[in-house]
Amino acid sequence: MDLFDDLSKRAQLFGLNLSAAIPAERYEMAAAAAYRAGAIFPACRSIVILGNGGGDFWHAFKTHAAENPGWLERDNPLDDFTRDVVEEEVVMPIRNTGVQCSTVFPFGNGPTLNFMQLATLAGLAGPSIIGVVVNPAYGPWIAFRAALLLDCEIDRPGNALGFDPCPTCRSRSCISACPTTAVSFQSGWDIPKCLAHRIEAYPDCTQGCHARMACVLSPGERYPDDELAYHQMRALRLMRRHYLK
Repeated sequence: MDLFDDLSKRAQLFGLNLSAAIPAERYEMAAAAAYRAGAIFPACRSIVILGNGGGDFWHAFKTHAAENPGWLERDNPLDDFTRDVVEEEVVMPIRNTGVQCSTVFPFGNGPTLNFMQLATLAGLAGPSIIGVVVNPAYGPWIAFRAALLLDCEIDRPGNALGFDPCPTCRSRSCISACPTTAVSFQSGWDIPKCLAHRIEAYPDCTQGCHARMACVLSPGERYPDDELAYHQMRALRLMRRHYLK
């Protein structure tokens, strides 16, 4: 089994069921200077992105929390679980083979990458008009949890290269579902309008983004209700900080 197959299988055991790898140069050519991998790990030759689709990762998290009393009282329990799984179950075995690996997460205060751009370039997702990227199998119910910067070259794209479903979507039910008309085909996601509504009338969207939930792609892969509520509340906290500046 090669390195990529091995790390992918290890990640899948914990619900990280989306993975792809691209040569670092391909990402670096497209990324803004502030999000380049070479500034984080100069020896980087390839980038593996790990994510999840559907509810598998959330179920693994809840199992872990149930087995570790007090875990849910942490400030960022899901992020802490992500970090532990990636570092201990995926990265450590990579380093044991002699490959150098630096880990980057989309959360925390350290340097990071443009994960949505990386996922698109790596073939894990395509664009949408609702502010999130989408996957052929999981629709909008995906998230990217970590990137592994490796000193060896791997090129293993996902099956979403060129995936762009919104232009051919006939229903576009996401547009009418948004209670504040913050989604349109012409302009996509109107961030200021969405932000203002979420802060001033947030009960409308407490249980989840109406536009995202109305997307016709893979509705059966929708996150569990408690996961939606978890993410929505944390997103609201972040929005409040920006809105009140």
